[in-house]
Amino acid sequence: MKAILVPAETHGDSEHALRMAAEVARRFAGHVESFALQLPPLVNLTWDPAGVAIMNGAEFDHRRIRDEARRLAARVMSEEDVPIAPAFEEPAAGAAAPSDAPGEASAGPSWAWNDRTMAGDAFLGAYGRAFDLTVVCRPRPEGASITTLESALFESGGPILIAPPHPVSRGFGRTVAVAWNGSSETARTIAFARPFLRSAERVVVIADDGGLNDQPSGALIQRRLARCGVPVELKLLPAGGIRSGEQILKEAAALGADLLLKGAYTQSRLRQMIFGGATSQILSKAELPVFMAH
Repeated sequence: MKAILVPAETHGDSEHALRMAAEVARRFAGHVESFALQLPPLVNLTWDPAGVAIMNGAEFDHRRIRDEARRLAARVMSEEDVPIAPAFEEPAAGAAAPSDAPGEASAGPSWAWNDRTMAGDAFLGAYGRAFDLTVVCRPRPEGASITTLESALFESGGPILIAPPHPVSRGFGRTVAVAWNGSSETARTIAFARPFLRSAERVVVIADDGGLNDQPSGALIQRRLARCGVPVELKLLPAGGIRSGEQILKEAAALGADLLLKGAYTQSRLRQMIFGGATSQILSKAELPVFMAH
């Protein structure tokens, strides 16, 4: 987890995501890059003076939002003792590539600000492909948008770490709960999360082996992690329990977990929108950090 991307927004929850990104950088001597997440400006298609005024006002708001987001990121990283490093600049076409990237040779954490203008969800998803991890906020009506999370989840090709809507203590991830449902999405999540699993004091695989049919059992996942030196236990749930996000969160809380690993949308998003599903329930109710991949 050396390259960490975290968008900065002006709602209150954004600070929690920035602090979690700083914690990950400290733990793994990583480099955080942040930018102001914002919608593109209004496009004025007329010569109406009123339309020009609206467009100019929107551009002013975007500059103000970008400045506020940068100040927030700078304050949080300073308070978290993560020093700033020069922002990475891509070489011009035909120019020699730099020998290293910012923070790459550092023995400790660092961060930089990307001042790209009007960077929205599409930018977040695409740019995230150049990072090991994207940190986002749990979606809430008064906070982050579900489209921001899903853009990072589906378009980056990598994992996301979801910050709950409250401060998280330093050193989170000492007890990790892994919600194993036999899916390829969860297997991929486990692979991405290996640095967190190796640094944990306790890992518990939560599984419902009775409903897995020919898919690997929780015991096999326990064996997989144990062979990597992970201190892992197995907790079996009653039949159907692993399909309930509320049950997963309840079990994680009972274990004292401070990080949950879960494959995202192992059923289709459309099905979950209509009937509900474990991912949707976790995204709406999780009060602990959640590590997901699709």
